[in-house]
Amino acid sequence: MSDVRPTERFTGRAAAYVAGRPSYPTEILAMVFDGLGDPALATVVDLGAGTGISSRLLAAHGATVIAVEPNAAMRETSAPLDRVTWNAGTAERTGLPDASADLVAAFQAFHWFDAPAALDEMHRLLRAPLGRAALVYNERDERDDFTAAYGELVRANATDRTEARRSDGRAAFEAHGGWARVTVAQIGNVQSLDREGVHARARSTSYLPADGPLADALHAKIDSLFDRYASGGGVEMRLRTIVTIGFLGR
Repeated sequence: MSDVRPTERFTGRAAAYVAGRPSYPTEILAMVFDGLGDPALATVVDLGAGTGISSRLLAAHGATVIAVEPNAAMRETSAPLDRVTWNAGTAERTGLPDASADLVAAFQAFHWFDAPAALDEMHRLLRAPLGRAALVYNERDERDDFTAAYGELVRANATDRTEARRSDGRAAFEAHGGWARVTVAQIGNVQSLDREGVHARARSTSYLPADGPLADALHAKIDSLFDRYASGGGVEMRLRTIVTIGFLGR
């Protein structure tokens, strides 16, 4: 496991994160807001908001969003977003008031948190009885040939067990005794990428080599992979978007 602190892992990768990371299907918004009423009246705390991909999506649905991101480079890479306020806190200690959120979300981020402390913070922030927390993850769907081949490259070059941490984090969230109920759903997603987009996706991945001979070799293999699978100047990364929601009340 890398000894880089989770809050510092994406320093130097923020621009690649913007260029290489996918968004999420808009269908997930109906799931996470279901039962909360008018989204324009909802307050969402987006933990580990990164460069604002998820905060932008939540705000576009009408919600007021507090984007919590401790990494200054990631925060500063985000363009100004309507209905989004940035907060430099952490998932374990946001500094926000008790019972101040209708929804607490973590997109592609929960595995970097101290799970028990972050779950305590989620409960502190949520308003009863309708409040809920949602984990949202894009995971590769390796039933697709290109996506499977890219996944093989990732596993062969990974510098730590981050991919396993993601599933471990979802399991810890589901098992948490503070939820009255938990739901899990999956939606298909696709990311269309040109050659540079595939390179940017790899450069945005904190557990792949960022520079030096290992990174050079990885990106040479990415070029070969792109040449093998590209059609019309691009490839499609097939994804499964996994949505896990813990509800305070039934």
